[in-house]
Amino acid sequence: MALTGHRVVVIGGSSGMGLATARAAALAGASVTIASSDKGRLDAALADLPDGCAGVVADTTDEDAVAALFQQVGRLDHLVYTAGDAVAPHPVAELPLAEARRRLDVRFWGSVAAVKHAIPYLSPTGSISVTSGTVGVRPVPGFALGAAGVGAIEGLARGLAVELAPIRVNVVRAGAIRTPMWDRVPETQRATMFAAMAKRTLTGTIGEAEQIAATHLYLMENEFVTGTVITVDGGSVLTGS
Repeated sequence: MALTGHRVVVIGGSSGMGLATARAAALAGASVTIASSDKGRLDAALADLPDGCAGVVADTTDEDAVAALFQQVGRLDHLVYTAGDAVAPHPVAELPLAEARRRLDVRFWGSVAAVKHAIPYLSPTGSISVTSGTVGVRPVPGFALGAAGVGAIEGLARGLAVELAPIRVNVVRAGAIRTPMWDRVPETQRATMFAAMAKRTLTGTIGEAEQIAATHLYLMENEFVTGTVITVDGGSVLTGS
């Protein structure tokens, strides 16, 4: 299998895109460790993953916890960062600055902490892939800060691709993806929302977590891709709706 003998760490691997990526990597032969800040979700994810996968509870806003994660894992070949928290729309003018800073803690600064502490253990032929979103190129009202965070993540990845070469660093830019993060929305409202999202794509669908996982897997396997942003959005950024 393509990743046999490789060790993969997926931060945010207990649900959604991260869990799908961990499963895909394990089925491709990798030794997989997932990390999550929630032990309950971590245990449920491990029960759902192939035998041999490991899990570590780690809060990405706690640098010491992130450092301890990589000390425990040791040598690795690929780091995938999909961690993120649900963010409600909020106009910048109404957002206290301290809260605005906090909203970048998991998605952006967590990525920085993970990369920083993974570097000493990463194989020089390995890879890092982080996750951004199409809100960075097609902002919507109330998500200016989210758009800024996406821009920061993508800029970070390009810079790291140069700084860490030959380690490869790439971004998966996700569109509307069906994940458990939407479960807090009532079911009937969620179905209406998904239908509206699908209409704004060229494929007439919304994405599945497995499609994001396939892209992360491609970036682990293809040794000639670095500094790249791959958009997986059904063509939504090309539509005018």
